[in-house]
Amino acid sequence: MTQHHHPTRVAIVGAGNIAESSHMPAIQAQNGQATAVAVVDVDHRRAGDFAARWDIPAAYVELEQMLRVSRPDLVIVCTPPVAHREAIITCLDAGVSVWCEKPPTLSVAAYDAISAHEREGGPYVSYVFQHRFGSSARALREHIRTGTLGAPLVGICHTLWYRDAQYFAVPWRGKWDTEGGGPSMGHGIHQMDLMLSLMGEWTEVRADMGTLARDVETEDVSMAVVRFANGAMVSMVNSVLSPRETSYLRFDFPEATVELSHLYGYDNSHWTWTPAPHLPGATAADLGAPLDDEPSSHAAQLRALLQALRTGRRPEAGGPDGRRVLAFLAALYESAATGRPVTPDMLTPGNPFYHSMSGRPTNTRDNADKEQIGV
Repeated sequence: MTQHHHPTRVAIVGAGNIAESSHMPAIQAQNGQATAVAVVDVDHRRAGDFAARWDIPAAYVELEQMLRVSRPDLVIVCTPPVAHREAIITCLDAGVSVWCEKPPTLSVAAYDAISAHEREGGPYVSYVFQHRFGSSARALREHIRTGTLGAPLVGICHTLWYRDAQYFAVPWRGKWDTEGGGPSMGHGIHQMDLMLSLMGEWTEVRADMGTLARDVETEDVSMAVVRFANGAMVSMVNSVLSPRETSYLRFDFPEATVELSHLYGYDNSHWTWTPAPHLPGATAADLGAPLDDEPSSHAAQLRALLQALRTGRRPEAGGPDGRRVLAFLAALYESAATGRPVTPDMLTPGNPFYHSMSGRPTNTRDNADKEQIGV
């Protein structure tokens, strides 16, 4: 007998571009398994217009009122990063699970403070890292787990994008207090999360960064050399100064090189599987490239998320699994600021970079709370 589920009731918080371009299409792609019941935005007119466009029954300016009246099962948080923490905690405390846009929070401290509001079996919070969810990434993760291509040896993780001065004219962008960091935090985080979700635990990062061409408080370029527990070494570059944009990941194994070259999303055609010289003529399929072709997308991640929530499991890209990339970013920023290598065990509450990516106290409510120690 097939189990019949009522559609998951979903609410959107923040009626901006990402909700419009990515999240509503993702909800509609769930074959009736999800339905949008409410939208919240500080701008009442914007909320109303969004609701009308997408045929959503209710629009609100207040999150608490929406939770009380519309009673969603899942809230998708699409606000600027500085507002993530408060919205997530409000939902979790109301017993509602959350899916939040990247970057998860502005600091590791804030991430850990939010985690204290989760409960075993739910509600849970997970974060938007849609590049993990394409079929090729899934296949490669399984190969690394089982060792079919040999242990990974060398990796490259490049996010070479272009953002002009006008992009940074938006008041909250390019500032430590409101965006948490620069392109490493806001742009490269997607490729970095994919690299880390495949390679597993990192053990050391040596990094440098610069502000070369944009009028921002944060970096506009960062570079890092990363060591992993599995022995691999990875080179990372993040830039928003690169006119020919590309997102490029490369993994070198004893048996093959696997590469992903795309911009903001991929399908199997963006991946290249090259056999080692001792395996002449081996095809991508021989090396274990997947036959099914699910592109990376918000829809793919939402499908996995809904499945997890229905069974009371913690979704991927939450908990320790969602924290990994944020801790890595804190280490990258600390290494770039101090000129020293950073290891995971250094990111404790006594470390200023645990509390903010700049290593300086911030003025935002995101960090300035009584749970802080050591700042």
